[in-house]
Amino acid sequence: MSLRHGKEFLMIPGPTNVPDEVLRAMHRPAVDIYEGPLLETTDFCLTSLKRLFRTEGKTYIYTANGHGAWDAALCNTLKRGDKVLVLESGRFALGWGEAAEIAGIEAEILEGSWDKSVDPARLEERLRQDTAHDIAAVLVVQVDTASGVWNDILALRKAIDAAGHPALFMVDTIASLGCMPFEMDAWGVDVALTGSQKGLMCPPGLSFVAASPKADKAHETATLRTNYTDWTFRQGPEHYQKYCGTPPEHLLYAFQRALELLFEEGLEQAWHRHALLGEATRRAVSKWSQGGAVDFNISEPHARSNSVTVVRLESTHASDLREFTKTVCGVTIGGTIGDISGKGIRIAHMGHVNAVMLLGTLGAIELGFDKLSIPHGKGGVRAAIDYLAETL
Repeated sequence: MSLRHGKEFLMIPGPTNVPDEVLRAMHRPAVDIYEGPLLETTDFCLTSLKRLFRTEGKTYIYTANGHGAWDAALCNTLKRGDKVLVLESGRFALGWGEAAEIAGIEAEILEGSWDKSVDPARLEERLRQDTAHDIAAVLVVQVDTASGVWNDILALRKAIDAAGHPALFMVDTIASLGCMPFEMDAWGVDVALTGSQKGLMCPPGLSFVAASPKADKAHETATLRTNYTDWTFRQGPEHYQKYCGTPPEHLLYAFQRALELLFEEGLEQAWHRHALLGEATRRAVSKWSQGGAVDFNISEPHARSNSVTVVRLESTHASDLREFTKTVCGVTIGGTIGDISGKGIRIAHMGHVNAVMLLGTLGAIELGFDKLSIPHGKGGVRAAIDYLAETL
């Protein structure tokens, strides 16, 4: 019997739920791209990105997913033959490194594991070894949605400074911006990037890059610029230059409304909401893990992210559980990818998510554990409720 006939929950780590108000914002005619209200929308979005990234640097909007932002960050600051140091802690920093290699950049991997965050001491040690300063940039993700890890960006910045190394510091915040603290200027980040489809509550299709003065200086001698990604062209006087062509009007309408909703809630309040929902999820998983078949993917408690929780299960248990929650309960949870593909589930708690959605998702999972006879500790949902009741 199915119980799914009602409001279905999408609880995967991207694309995430889009608020009805954001969807409605797109339901309007196209307008003139050269003058009028769309210019005001562009200005609002570019200025608001400074507020989101916590920077006074320049911001850019691309009609692209996060991979497009990776290319924009690399091509606007580096030269063919440069070396970047990629800090592994899951799938997506490695993907950024692969994008660098395609562009003609050498990518060195600072090997990590899928169950731990990047070790600042190892980063400092490697940079101290680079006495010739061959490494032009350090690449890392704040949150990796494949592993569920959170990396301490400020600690990594301090490691770079302790080594006295001049490399650009580039951070992917695709799965963290709007969900948890990020302080681009205060933490000494040179290039930061994100996408529209996770914590920013928009449809996929937009990505965003912020650049520090140090990145601007590197841009002057960059030899990998492309027509579409070029920051110099996008700083031109004509409105269409901000997009290197026709602006993505309706996605911009959506983004503007999503920003308004985020700022109405308050950025710090949104961070706190995600922290509460993330910890409630972890309390549930901690209870479930007492039964033997369920465990966290990230072994370091401090490195578990407030955006997504990755849970390890046997492959048959994972696939059966995801099928049960979707077809019986109307709750779609994520499967694991990359090196841990098929070995667990991913519970997203980012973006347009509230307590009812999270508790309903945890309840569907616990029901699935019982129905499918998957060994687990009892009382996970109760633990999540108790935590929220104590904390609110």
